[in-house]
Amino acid sequence: MKPILLQGHERSITQIKYNREGDLLFTVAKDPIVNVWYSVNGERLGTYMGHTGAVWCVDADWDTKHVLTGSADNSCRLWDCETGKQLALLKTNSAVRTCGFDFGGNIIMFSTDKQMGYQCFVSFFDLRDPSQIDNNEPYMKIPCNDSKITSAVWGPLGECIIAGHESGELNQYSAKLFDSTTLEHQKTFRTERPVNSAALSPNYDHVVLGGGQEAMDVTTTSTRIGKFEARFFHLAFEEEFGRVKGHFGPINSVAFHPDGKRCHDGTEAYLVIREQQQAAHRRVFPGIVQV
Repeated sequence: MKPILLQGHERSITQIKYNREGDLLFTVAKDPIVNVWYSVNGERLGTYMGHTGAVWCVDADWDTKHVLTGSADNSCRLWDCETGKQLALLKTNSAVRTCGFDFGGNIIMFSTDKQMGYQCFVSFFDLRDPSQIDNNEPYMKIPCNDSKITSAVWGPLGECIIAGHESGELNQYSAKLFDSTTLEHQKTFRTERPVNSAALSPNYDHVVLGGGQEAMDVTTTSTRIGKFEARFFHLAFEEEFGRVKGHFGPINSVAFHPDGKRCHDGTEAYLVIREQQQAAHRRVFPGIVQV
């Protein structure tokens, strides 16, 4: 396993996301920069410029034509993936915490934070109806009165979204696996430190967890005590079978490559690709700002 260090952000990573083919990797952080990288070698392809605050979330549609981002600048933005052009700007009353395309790439959803006197909402827009984008009027808007949403994904066939709330059942020290249809609790993977992110392998019975000691306490402890490793568990037996060290701060986001052979993790400082060397098809997107 050979790690590749990616340095393209000035602040801590908030989310990392593969496209469907797995040849591109999108990263966002607590800075206004949205980066896209070649996943095979870690070369930065370009950036999407426009946000003015921390970017909390990113997603790409199934054919990698569009990119969706949500930010603390109270906006959700739609981009042309190839040219880097901003296609739509959806303004909100508070920070956009989560966002995503449905399976067909026609419907987008995003959630906003409960802050500054505004409650949390989940908004749905149909990209096939330009009037919704032009008027900033979603066809559906769901209020969340109890607590803000911290994580949300589309369910099977885009029939629903599965959201995790700030006061949700997933607690700070373990990651639990749920059935996406019934939300029935399936498995528990326990750690002795907070878990910030978890991912399921698409091809193997593996789960990777990332976390560690809180960032505010990092300077007062060693990397060994902070437990900043990426930890791998067997999906069926719930047993830990491996750890990958090397970080000097808590891991904020983890993701498996679609082929299941590579794993990416982002921390308070940088992004690391852990992979087996192999050839891969490279896209060329000449319109994006080159770096």
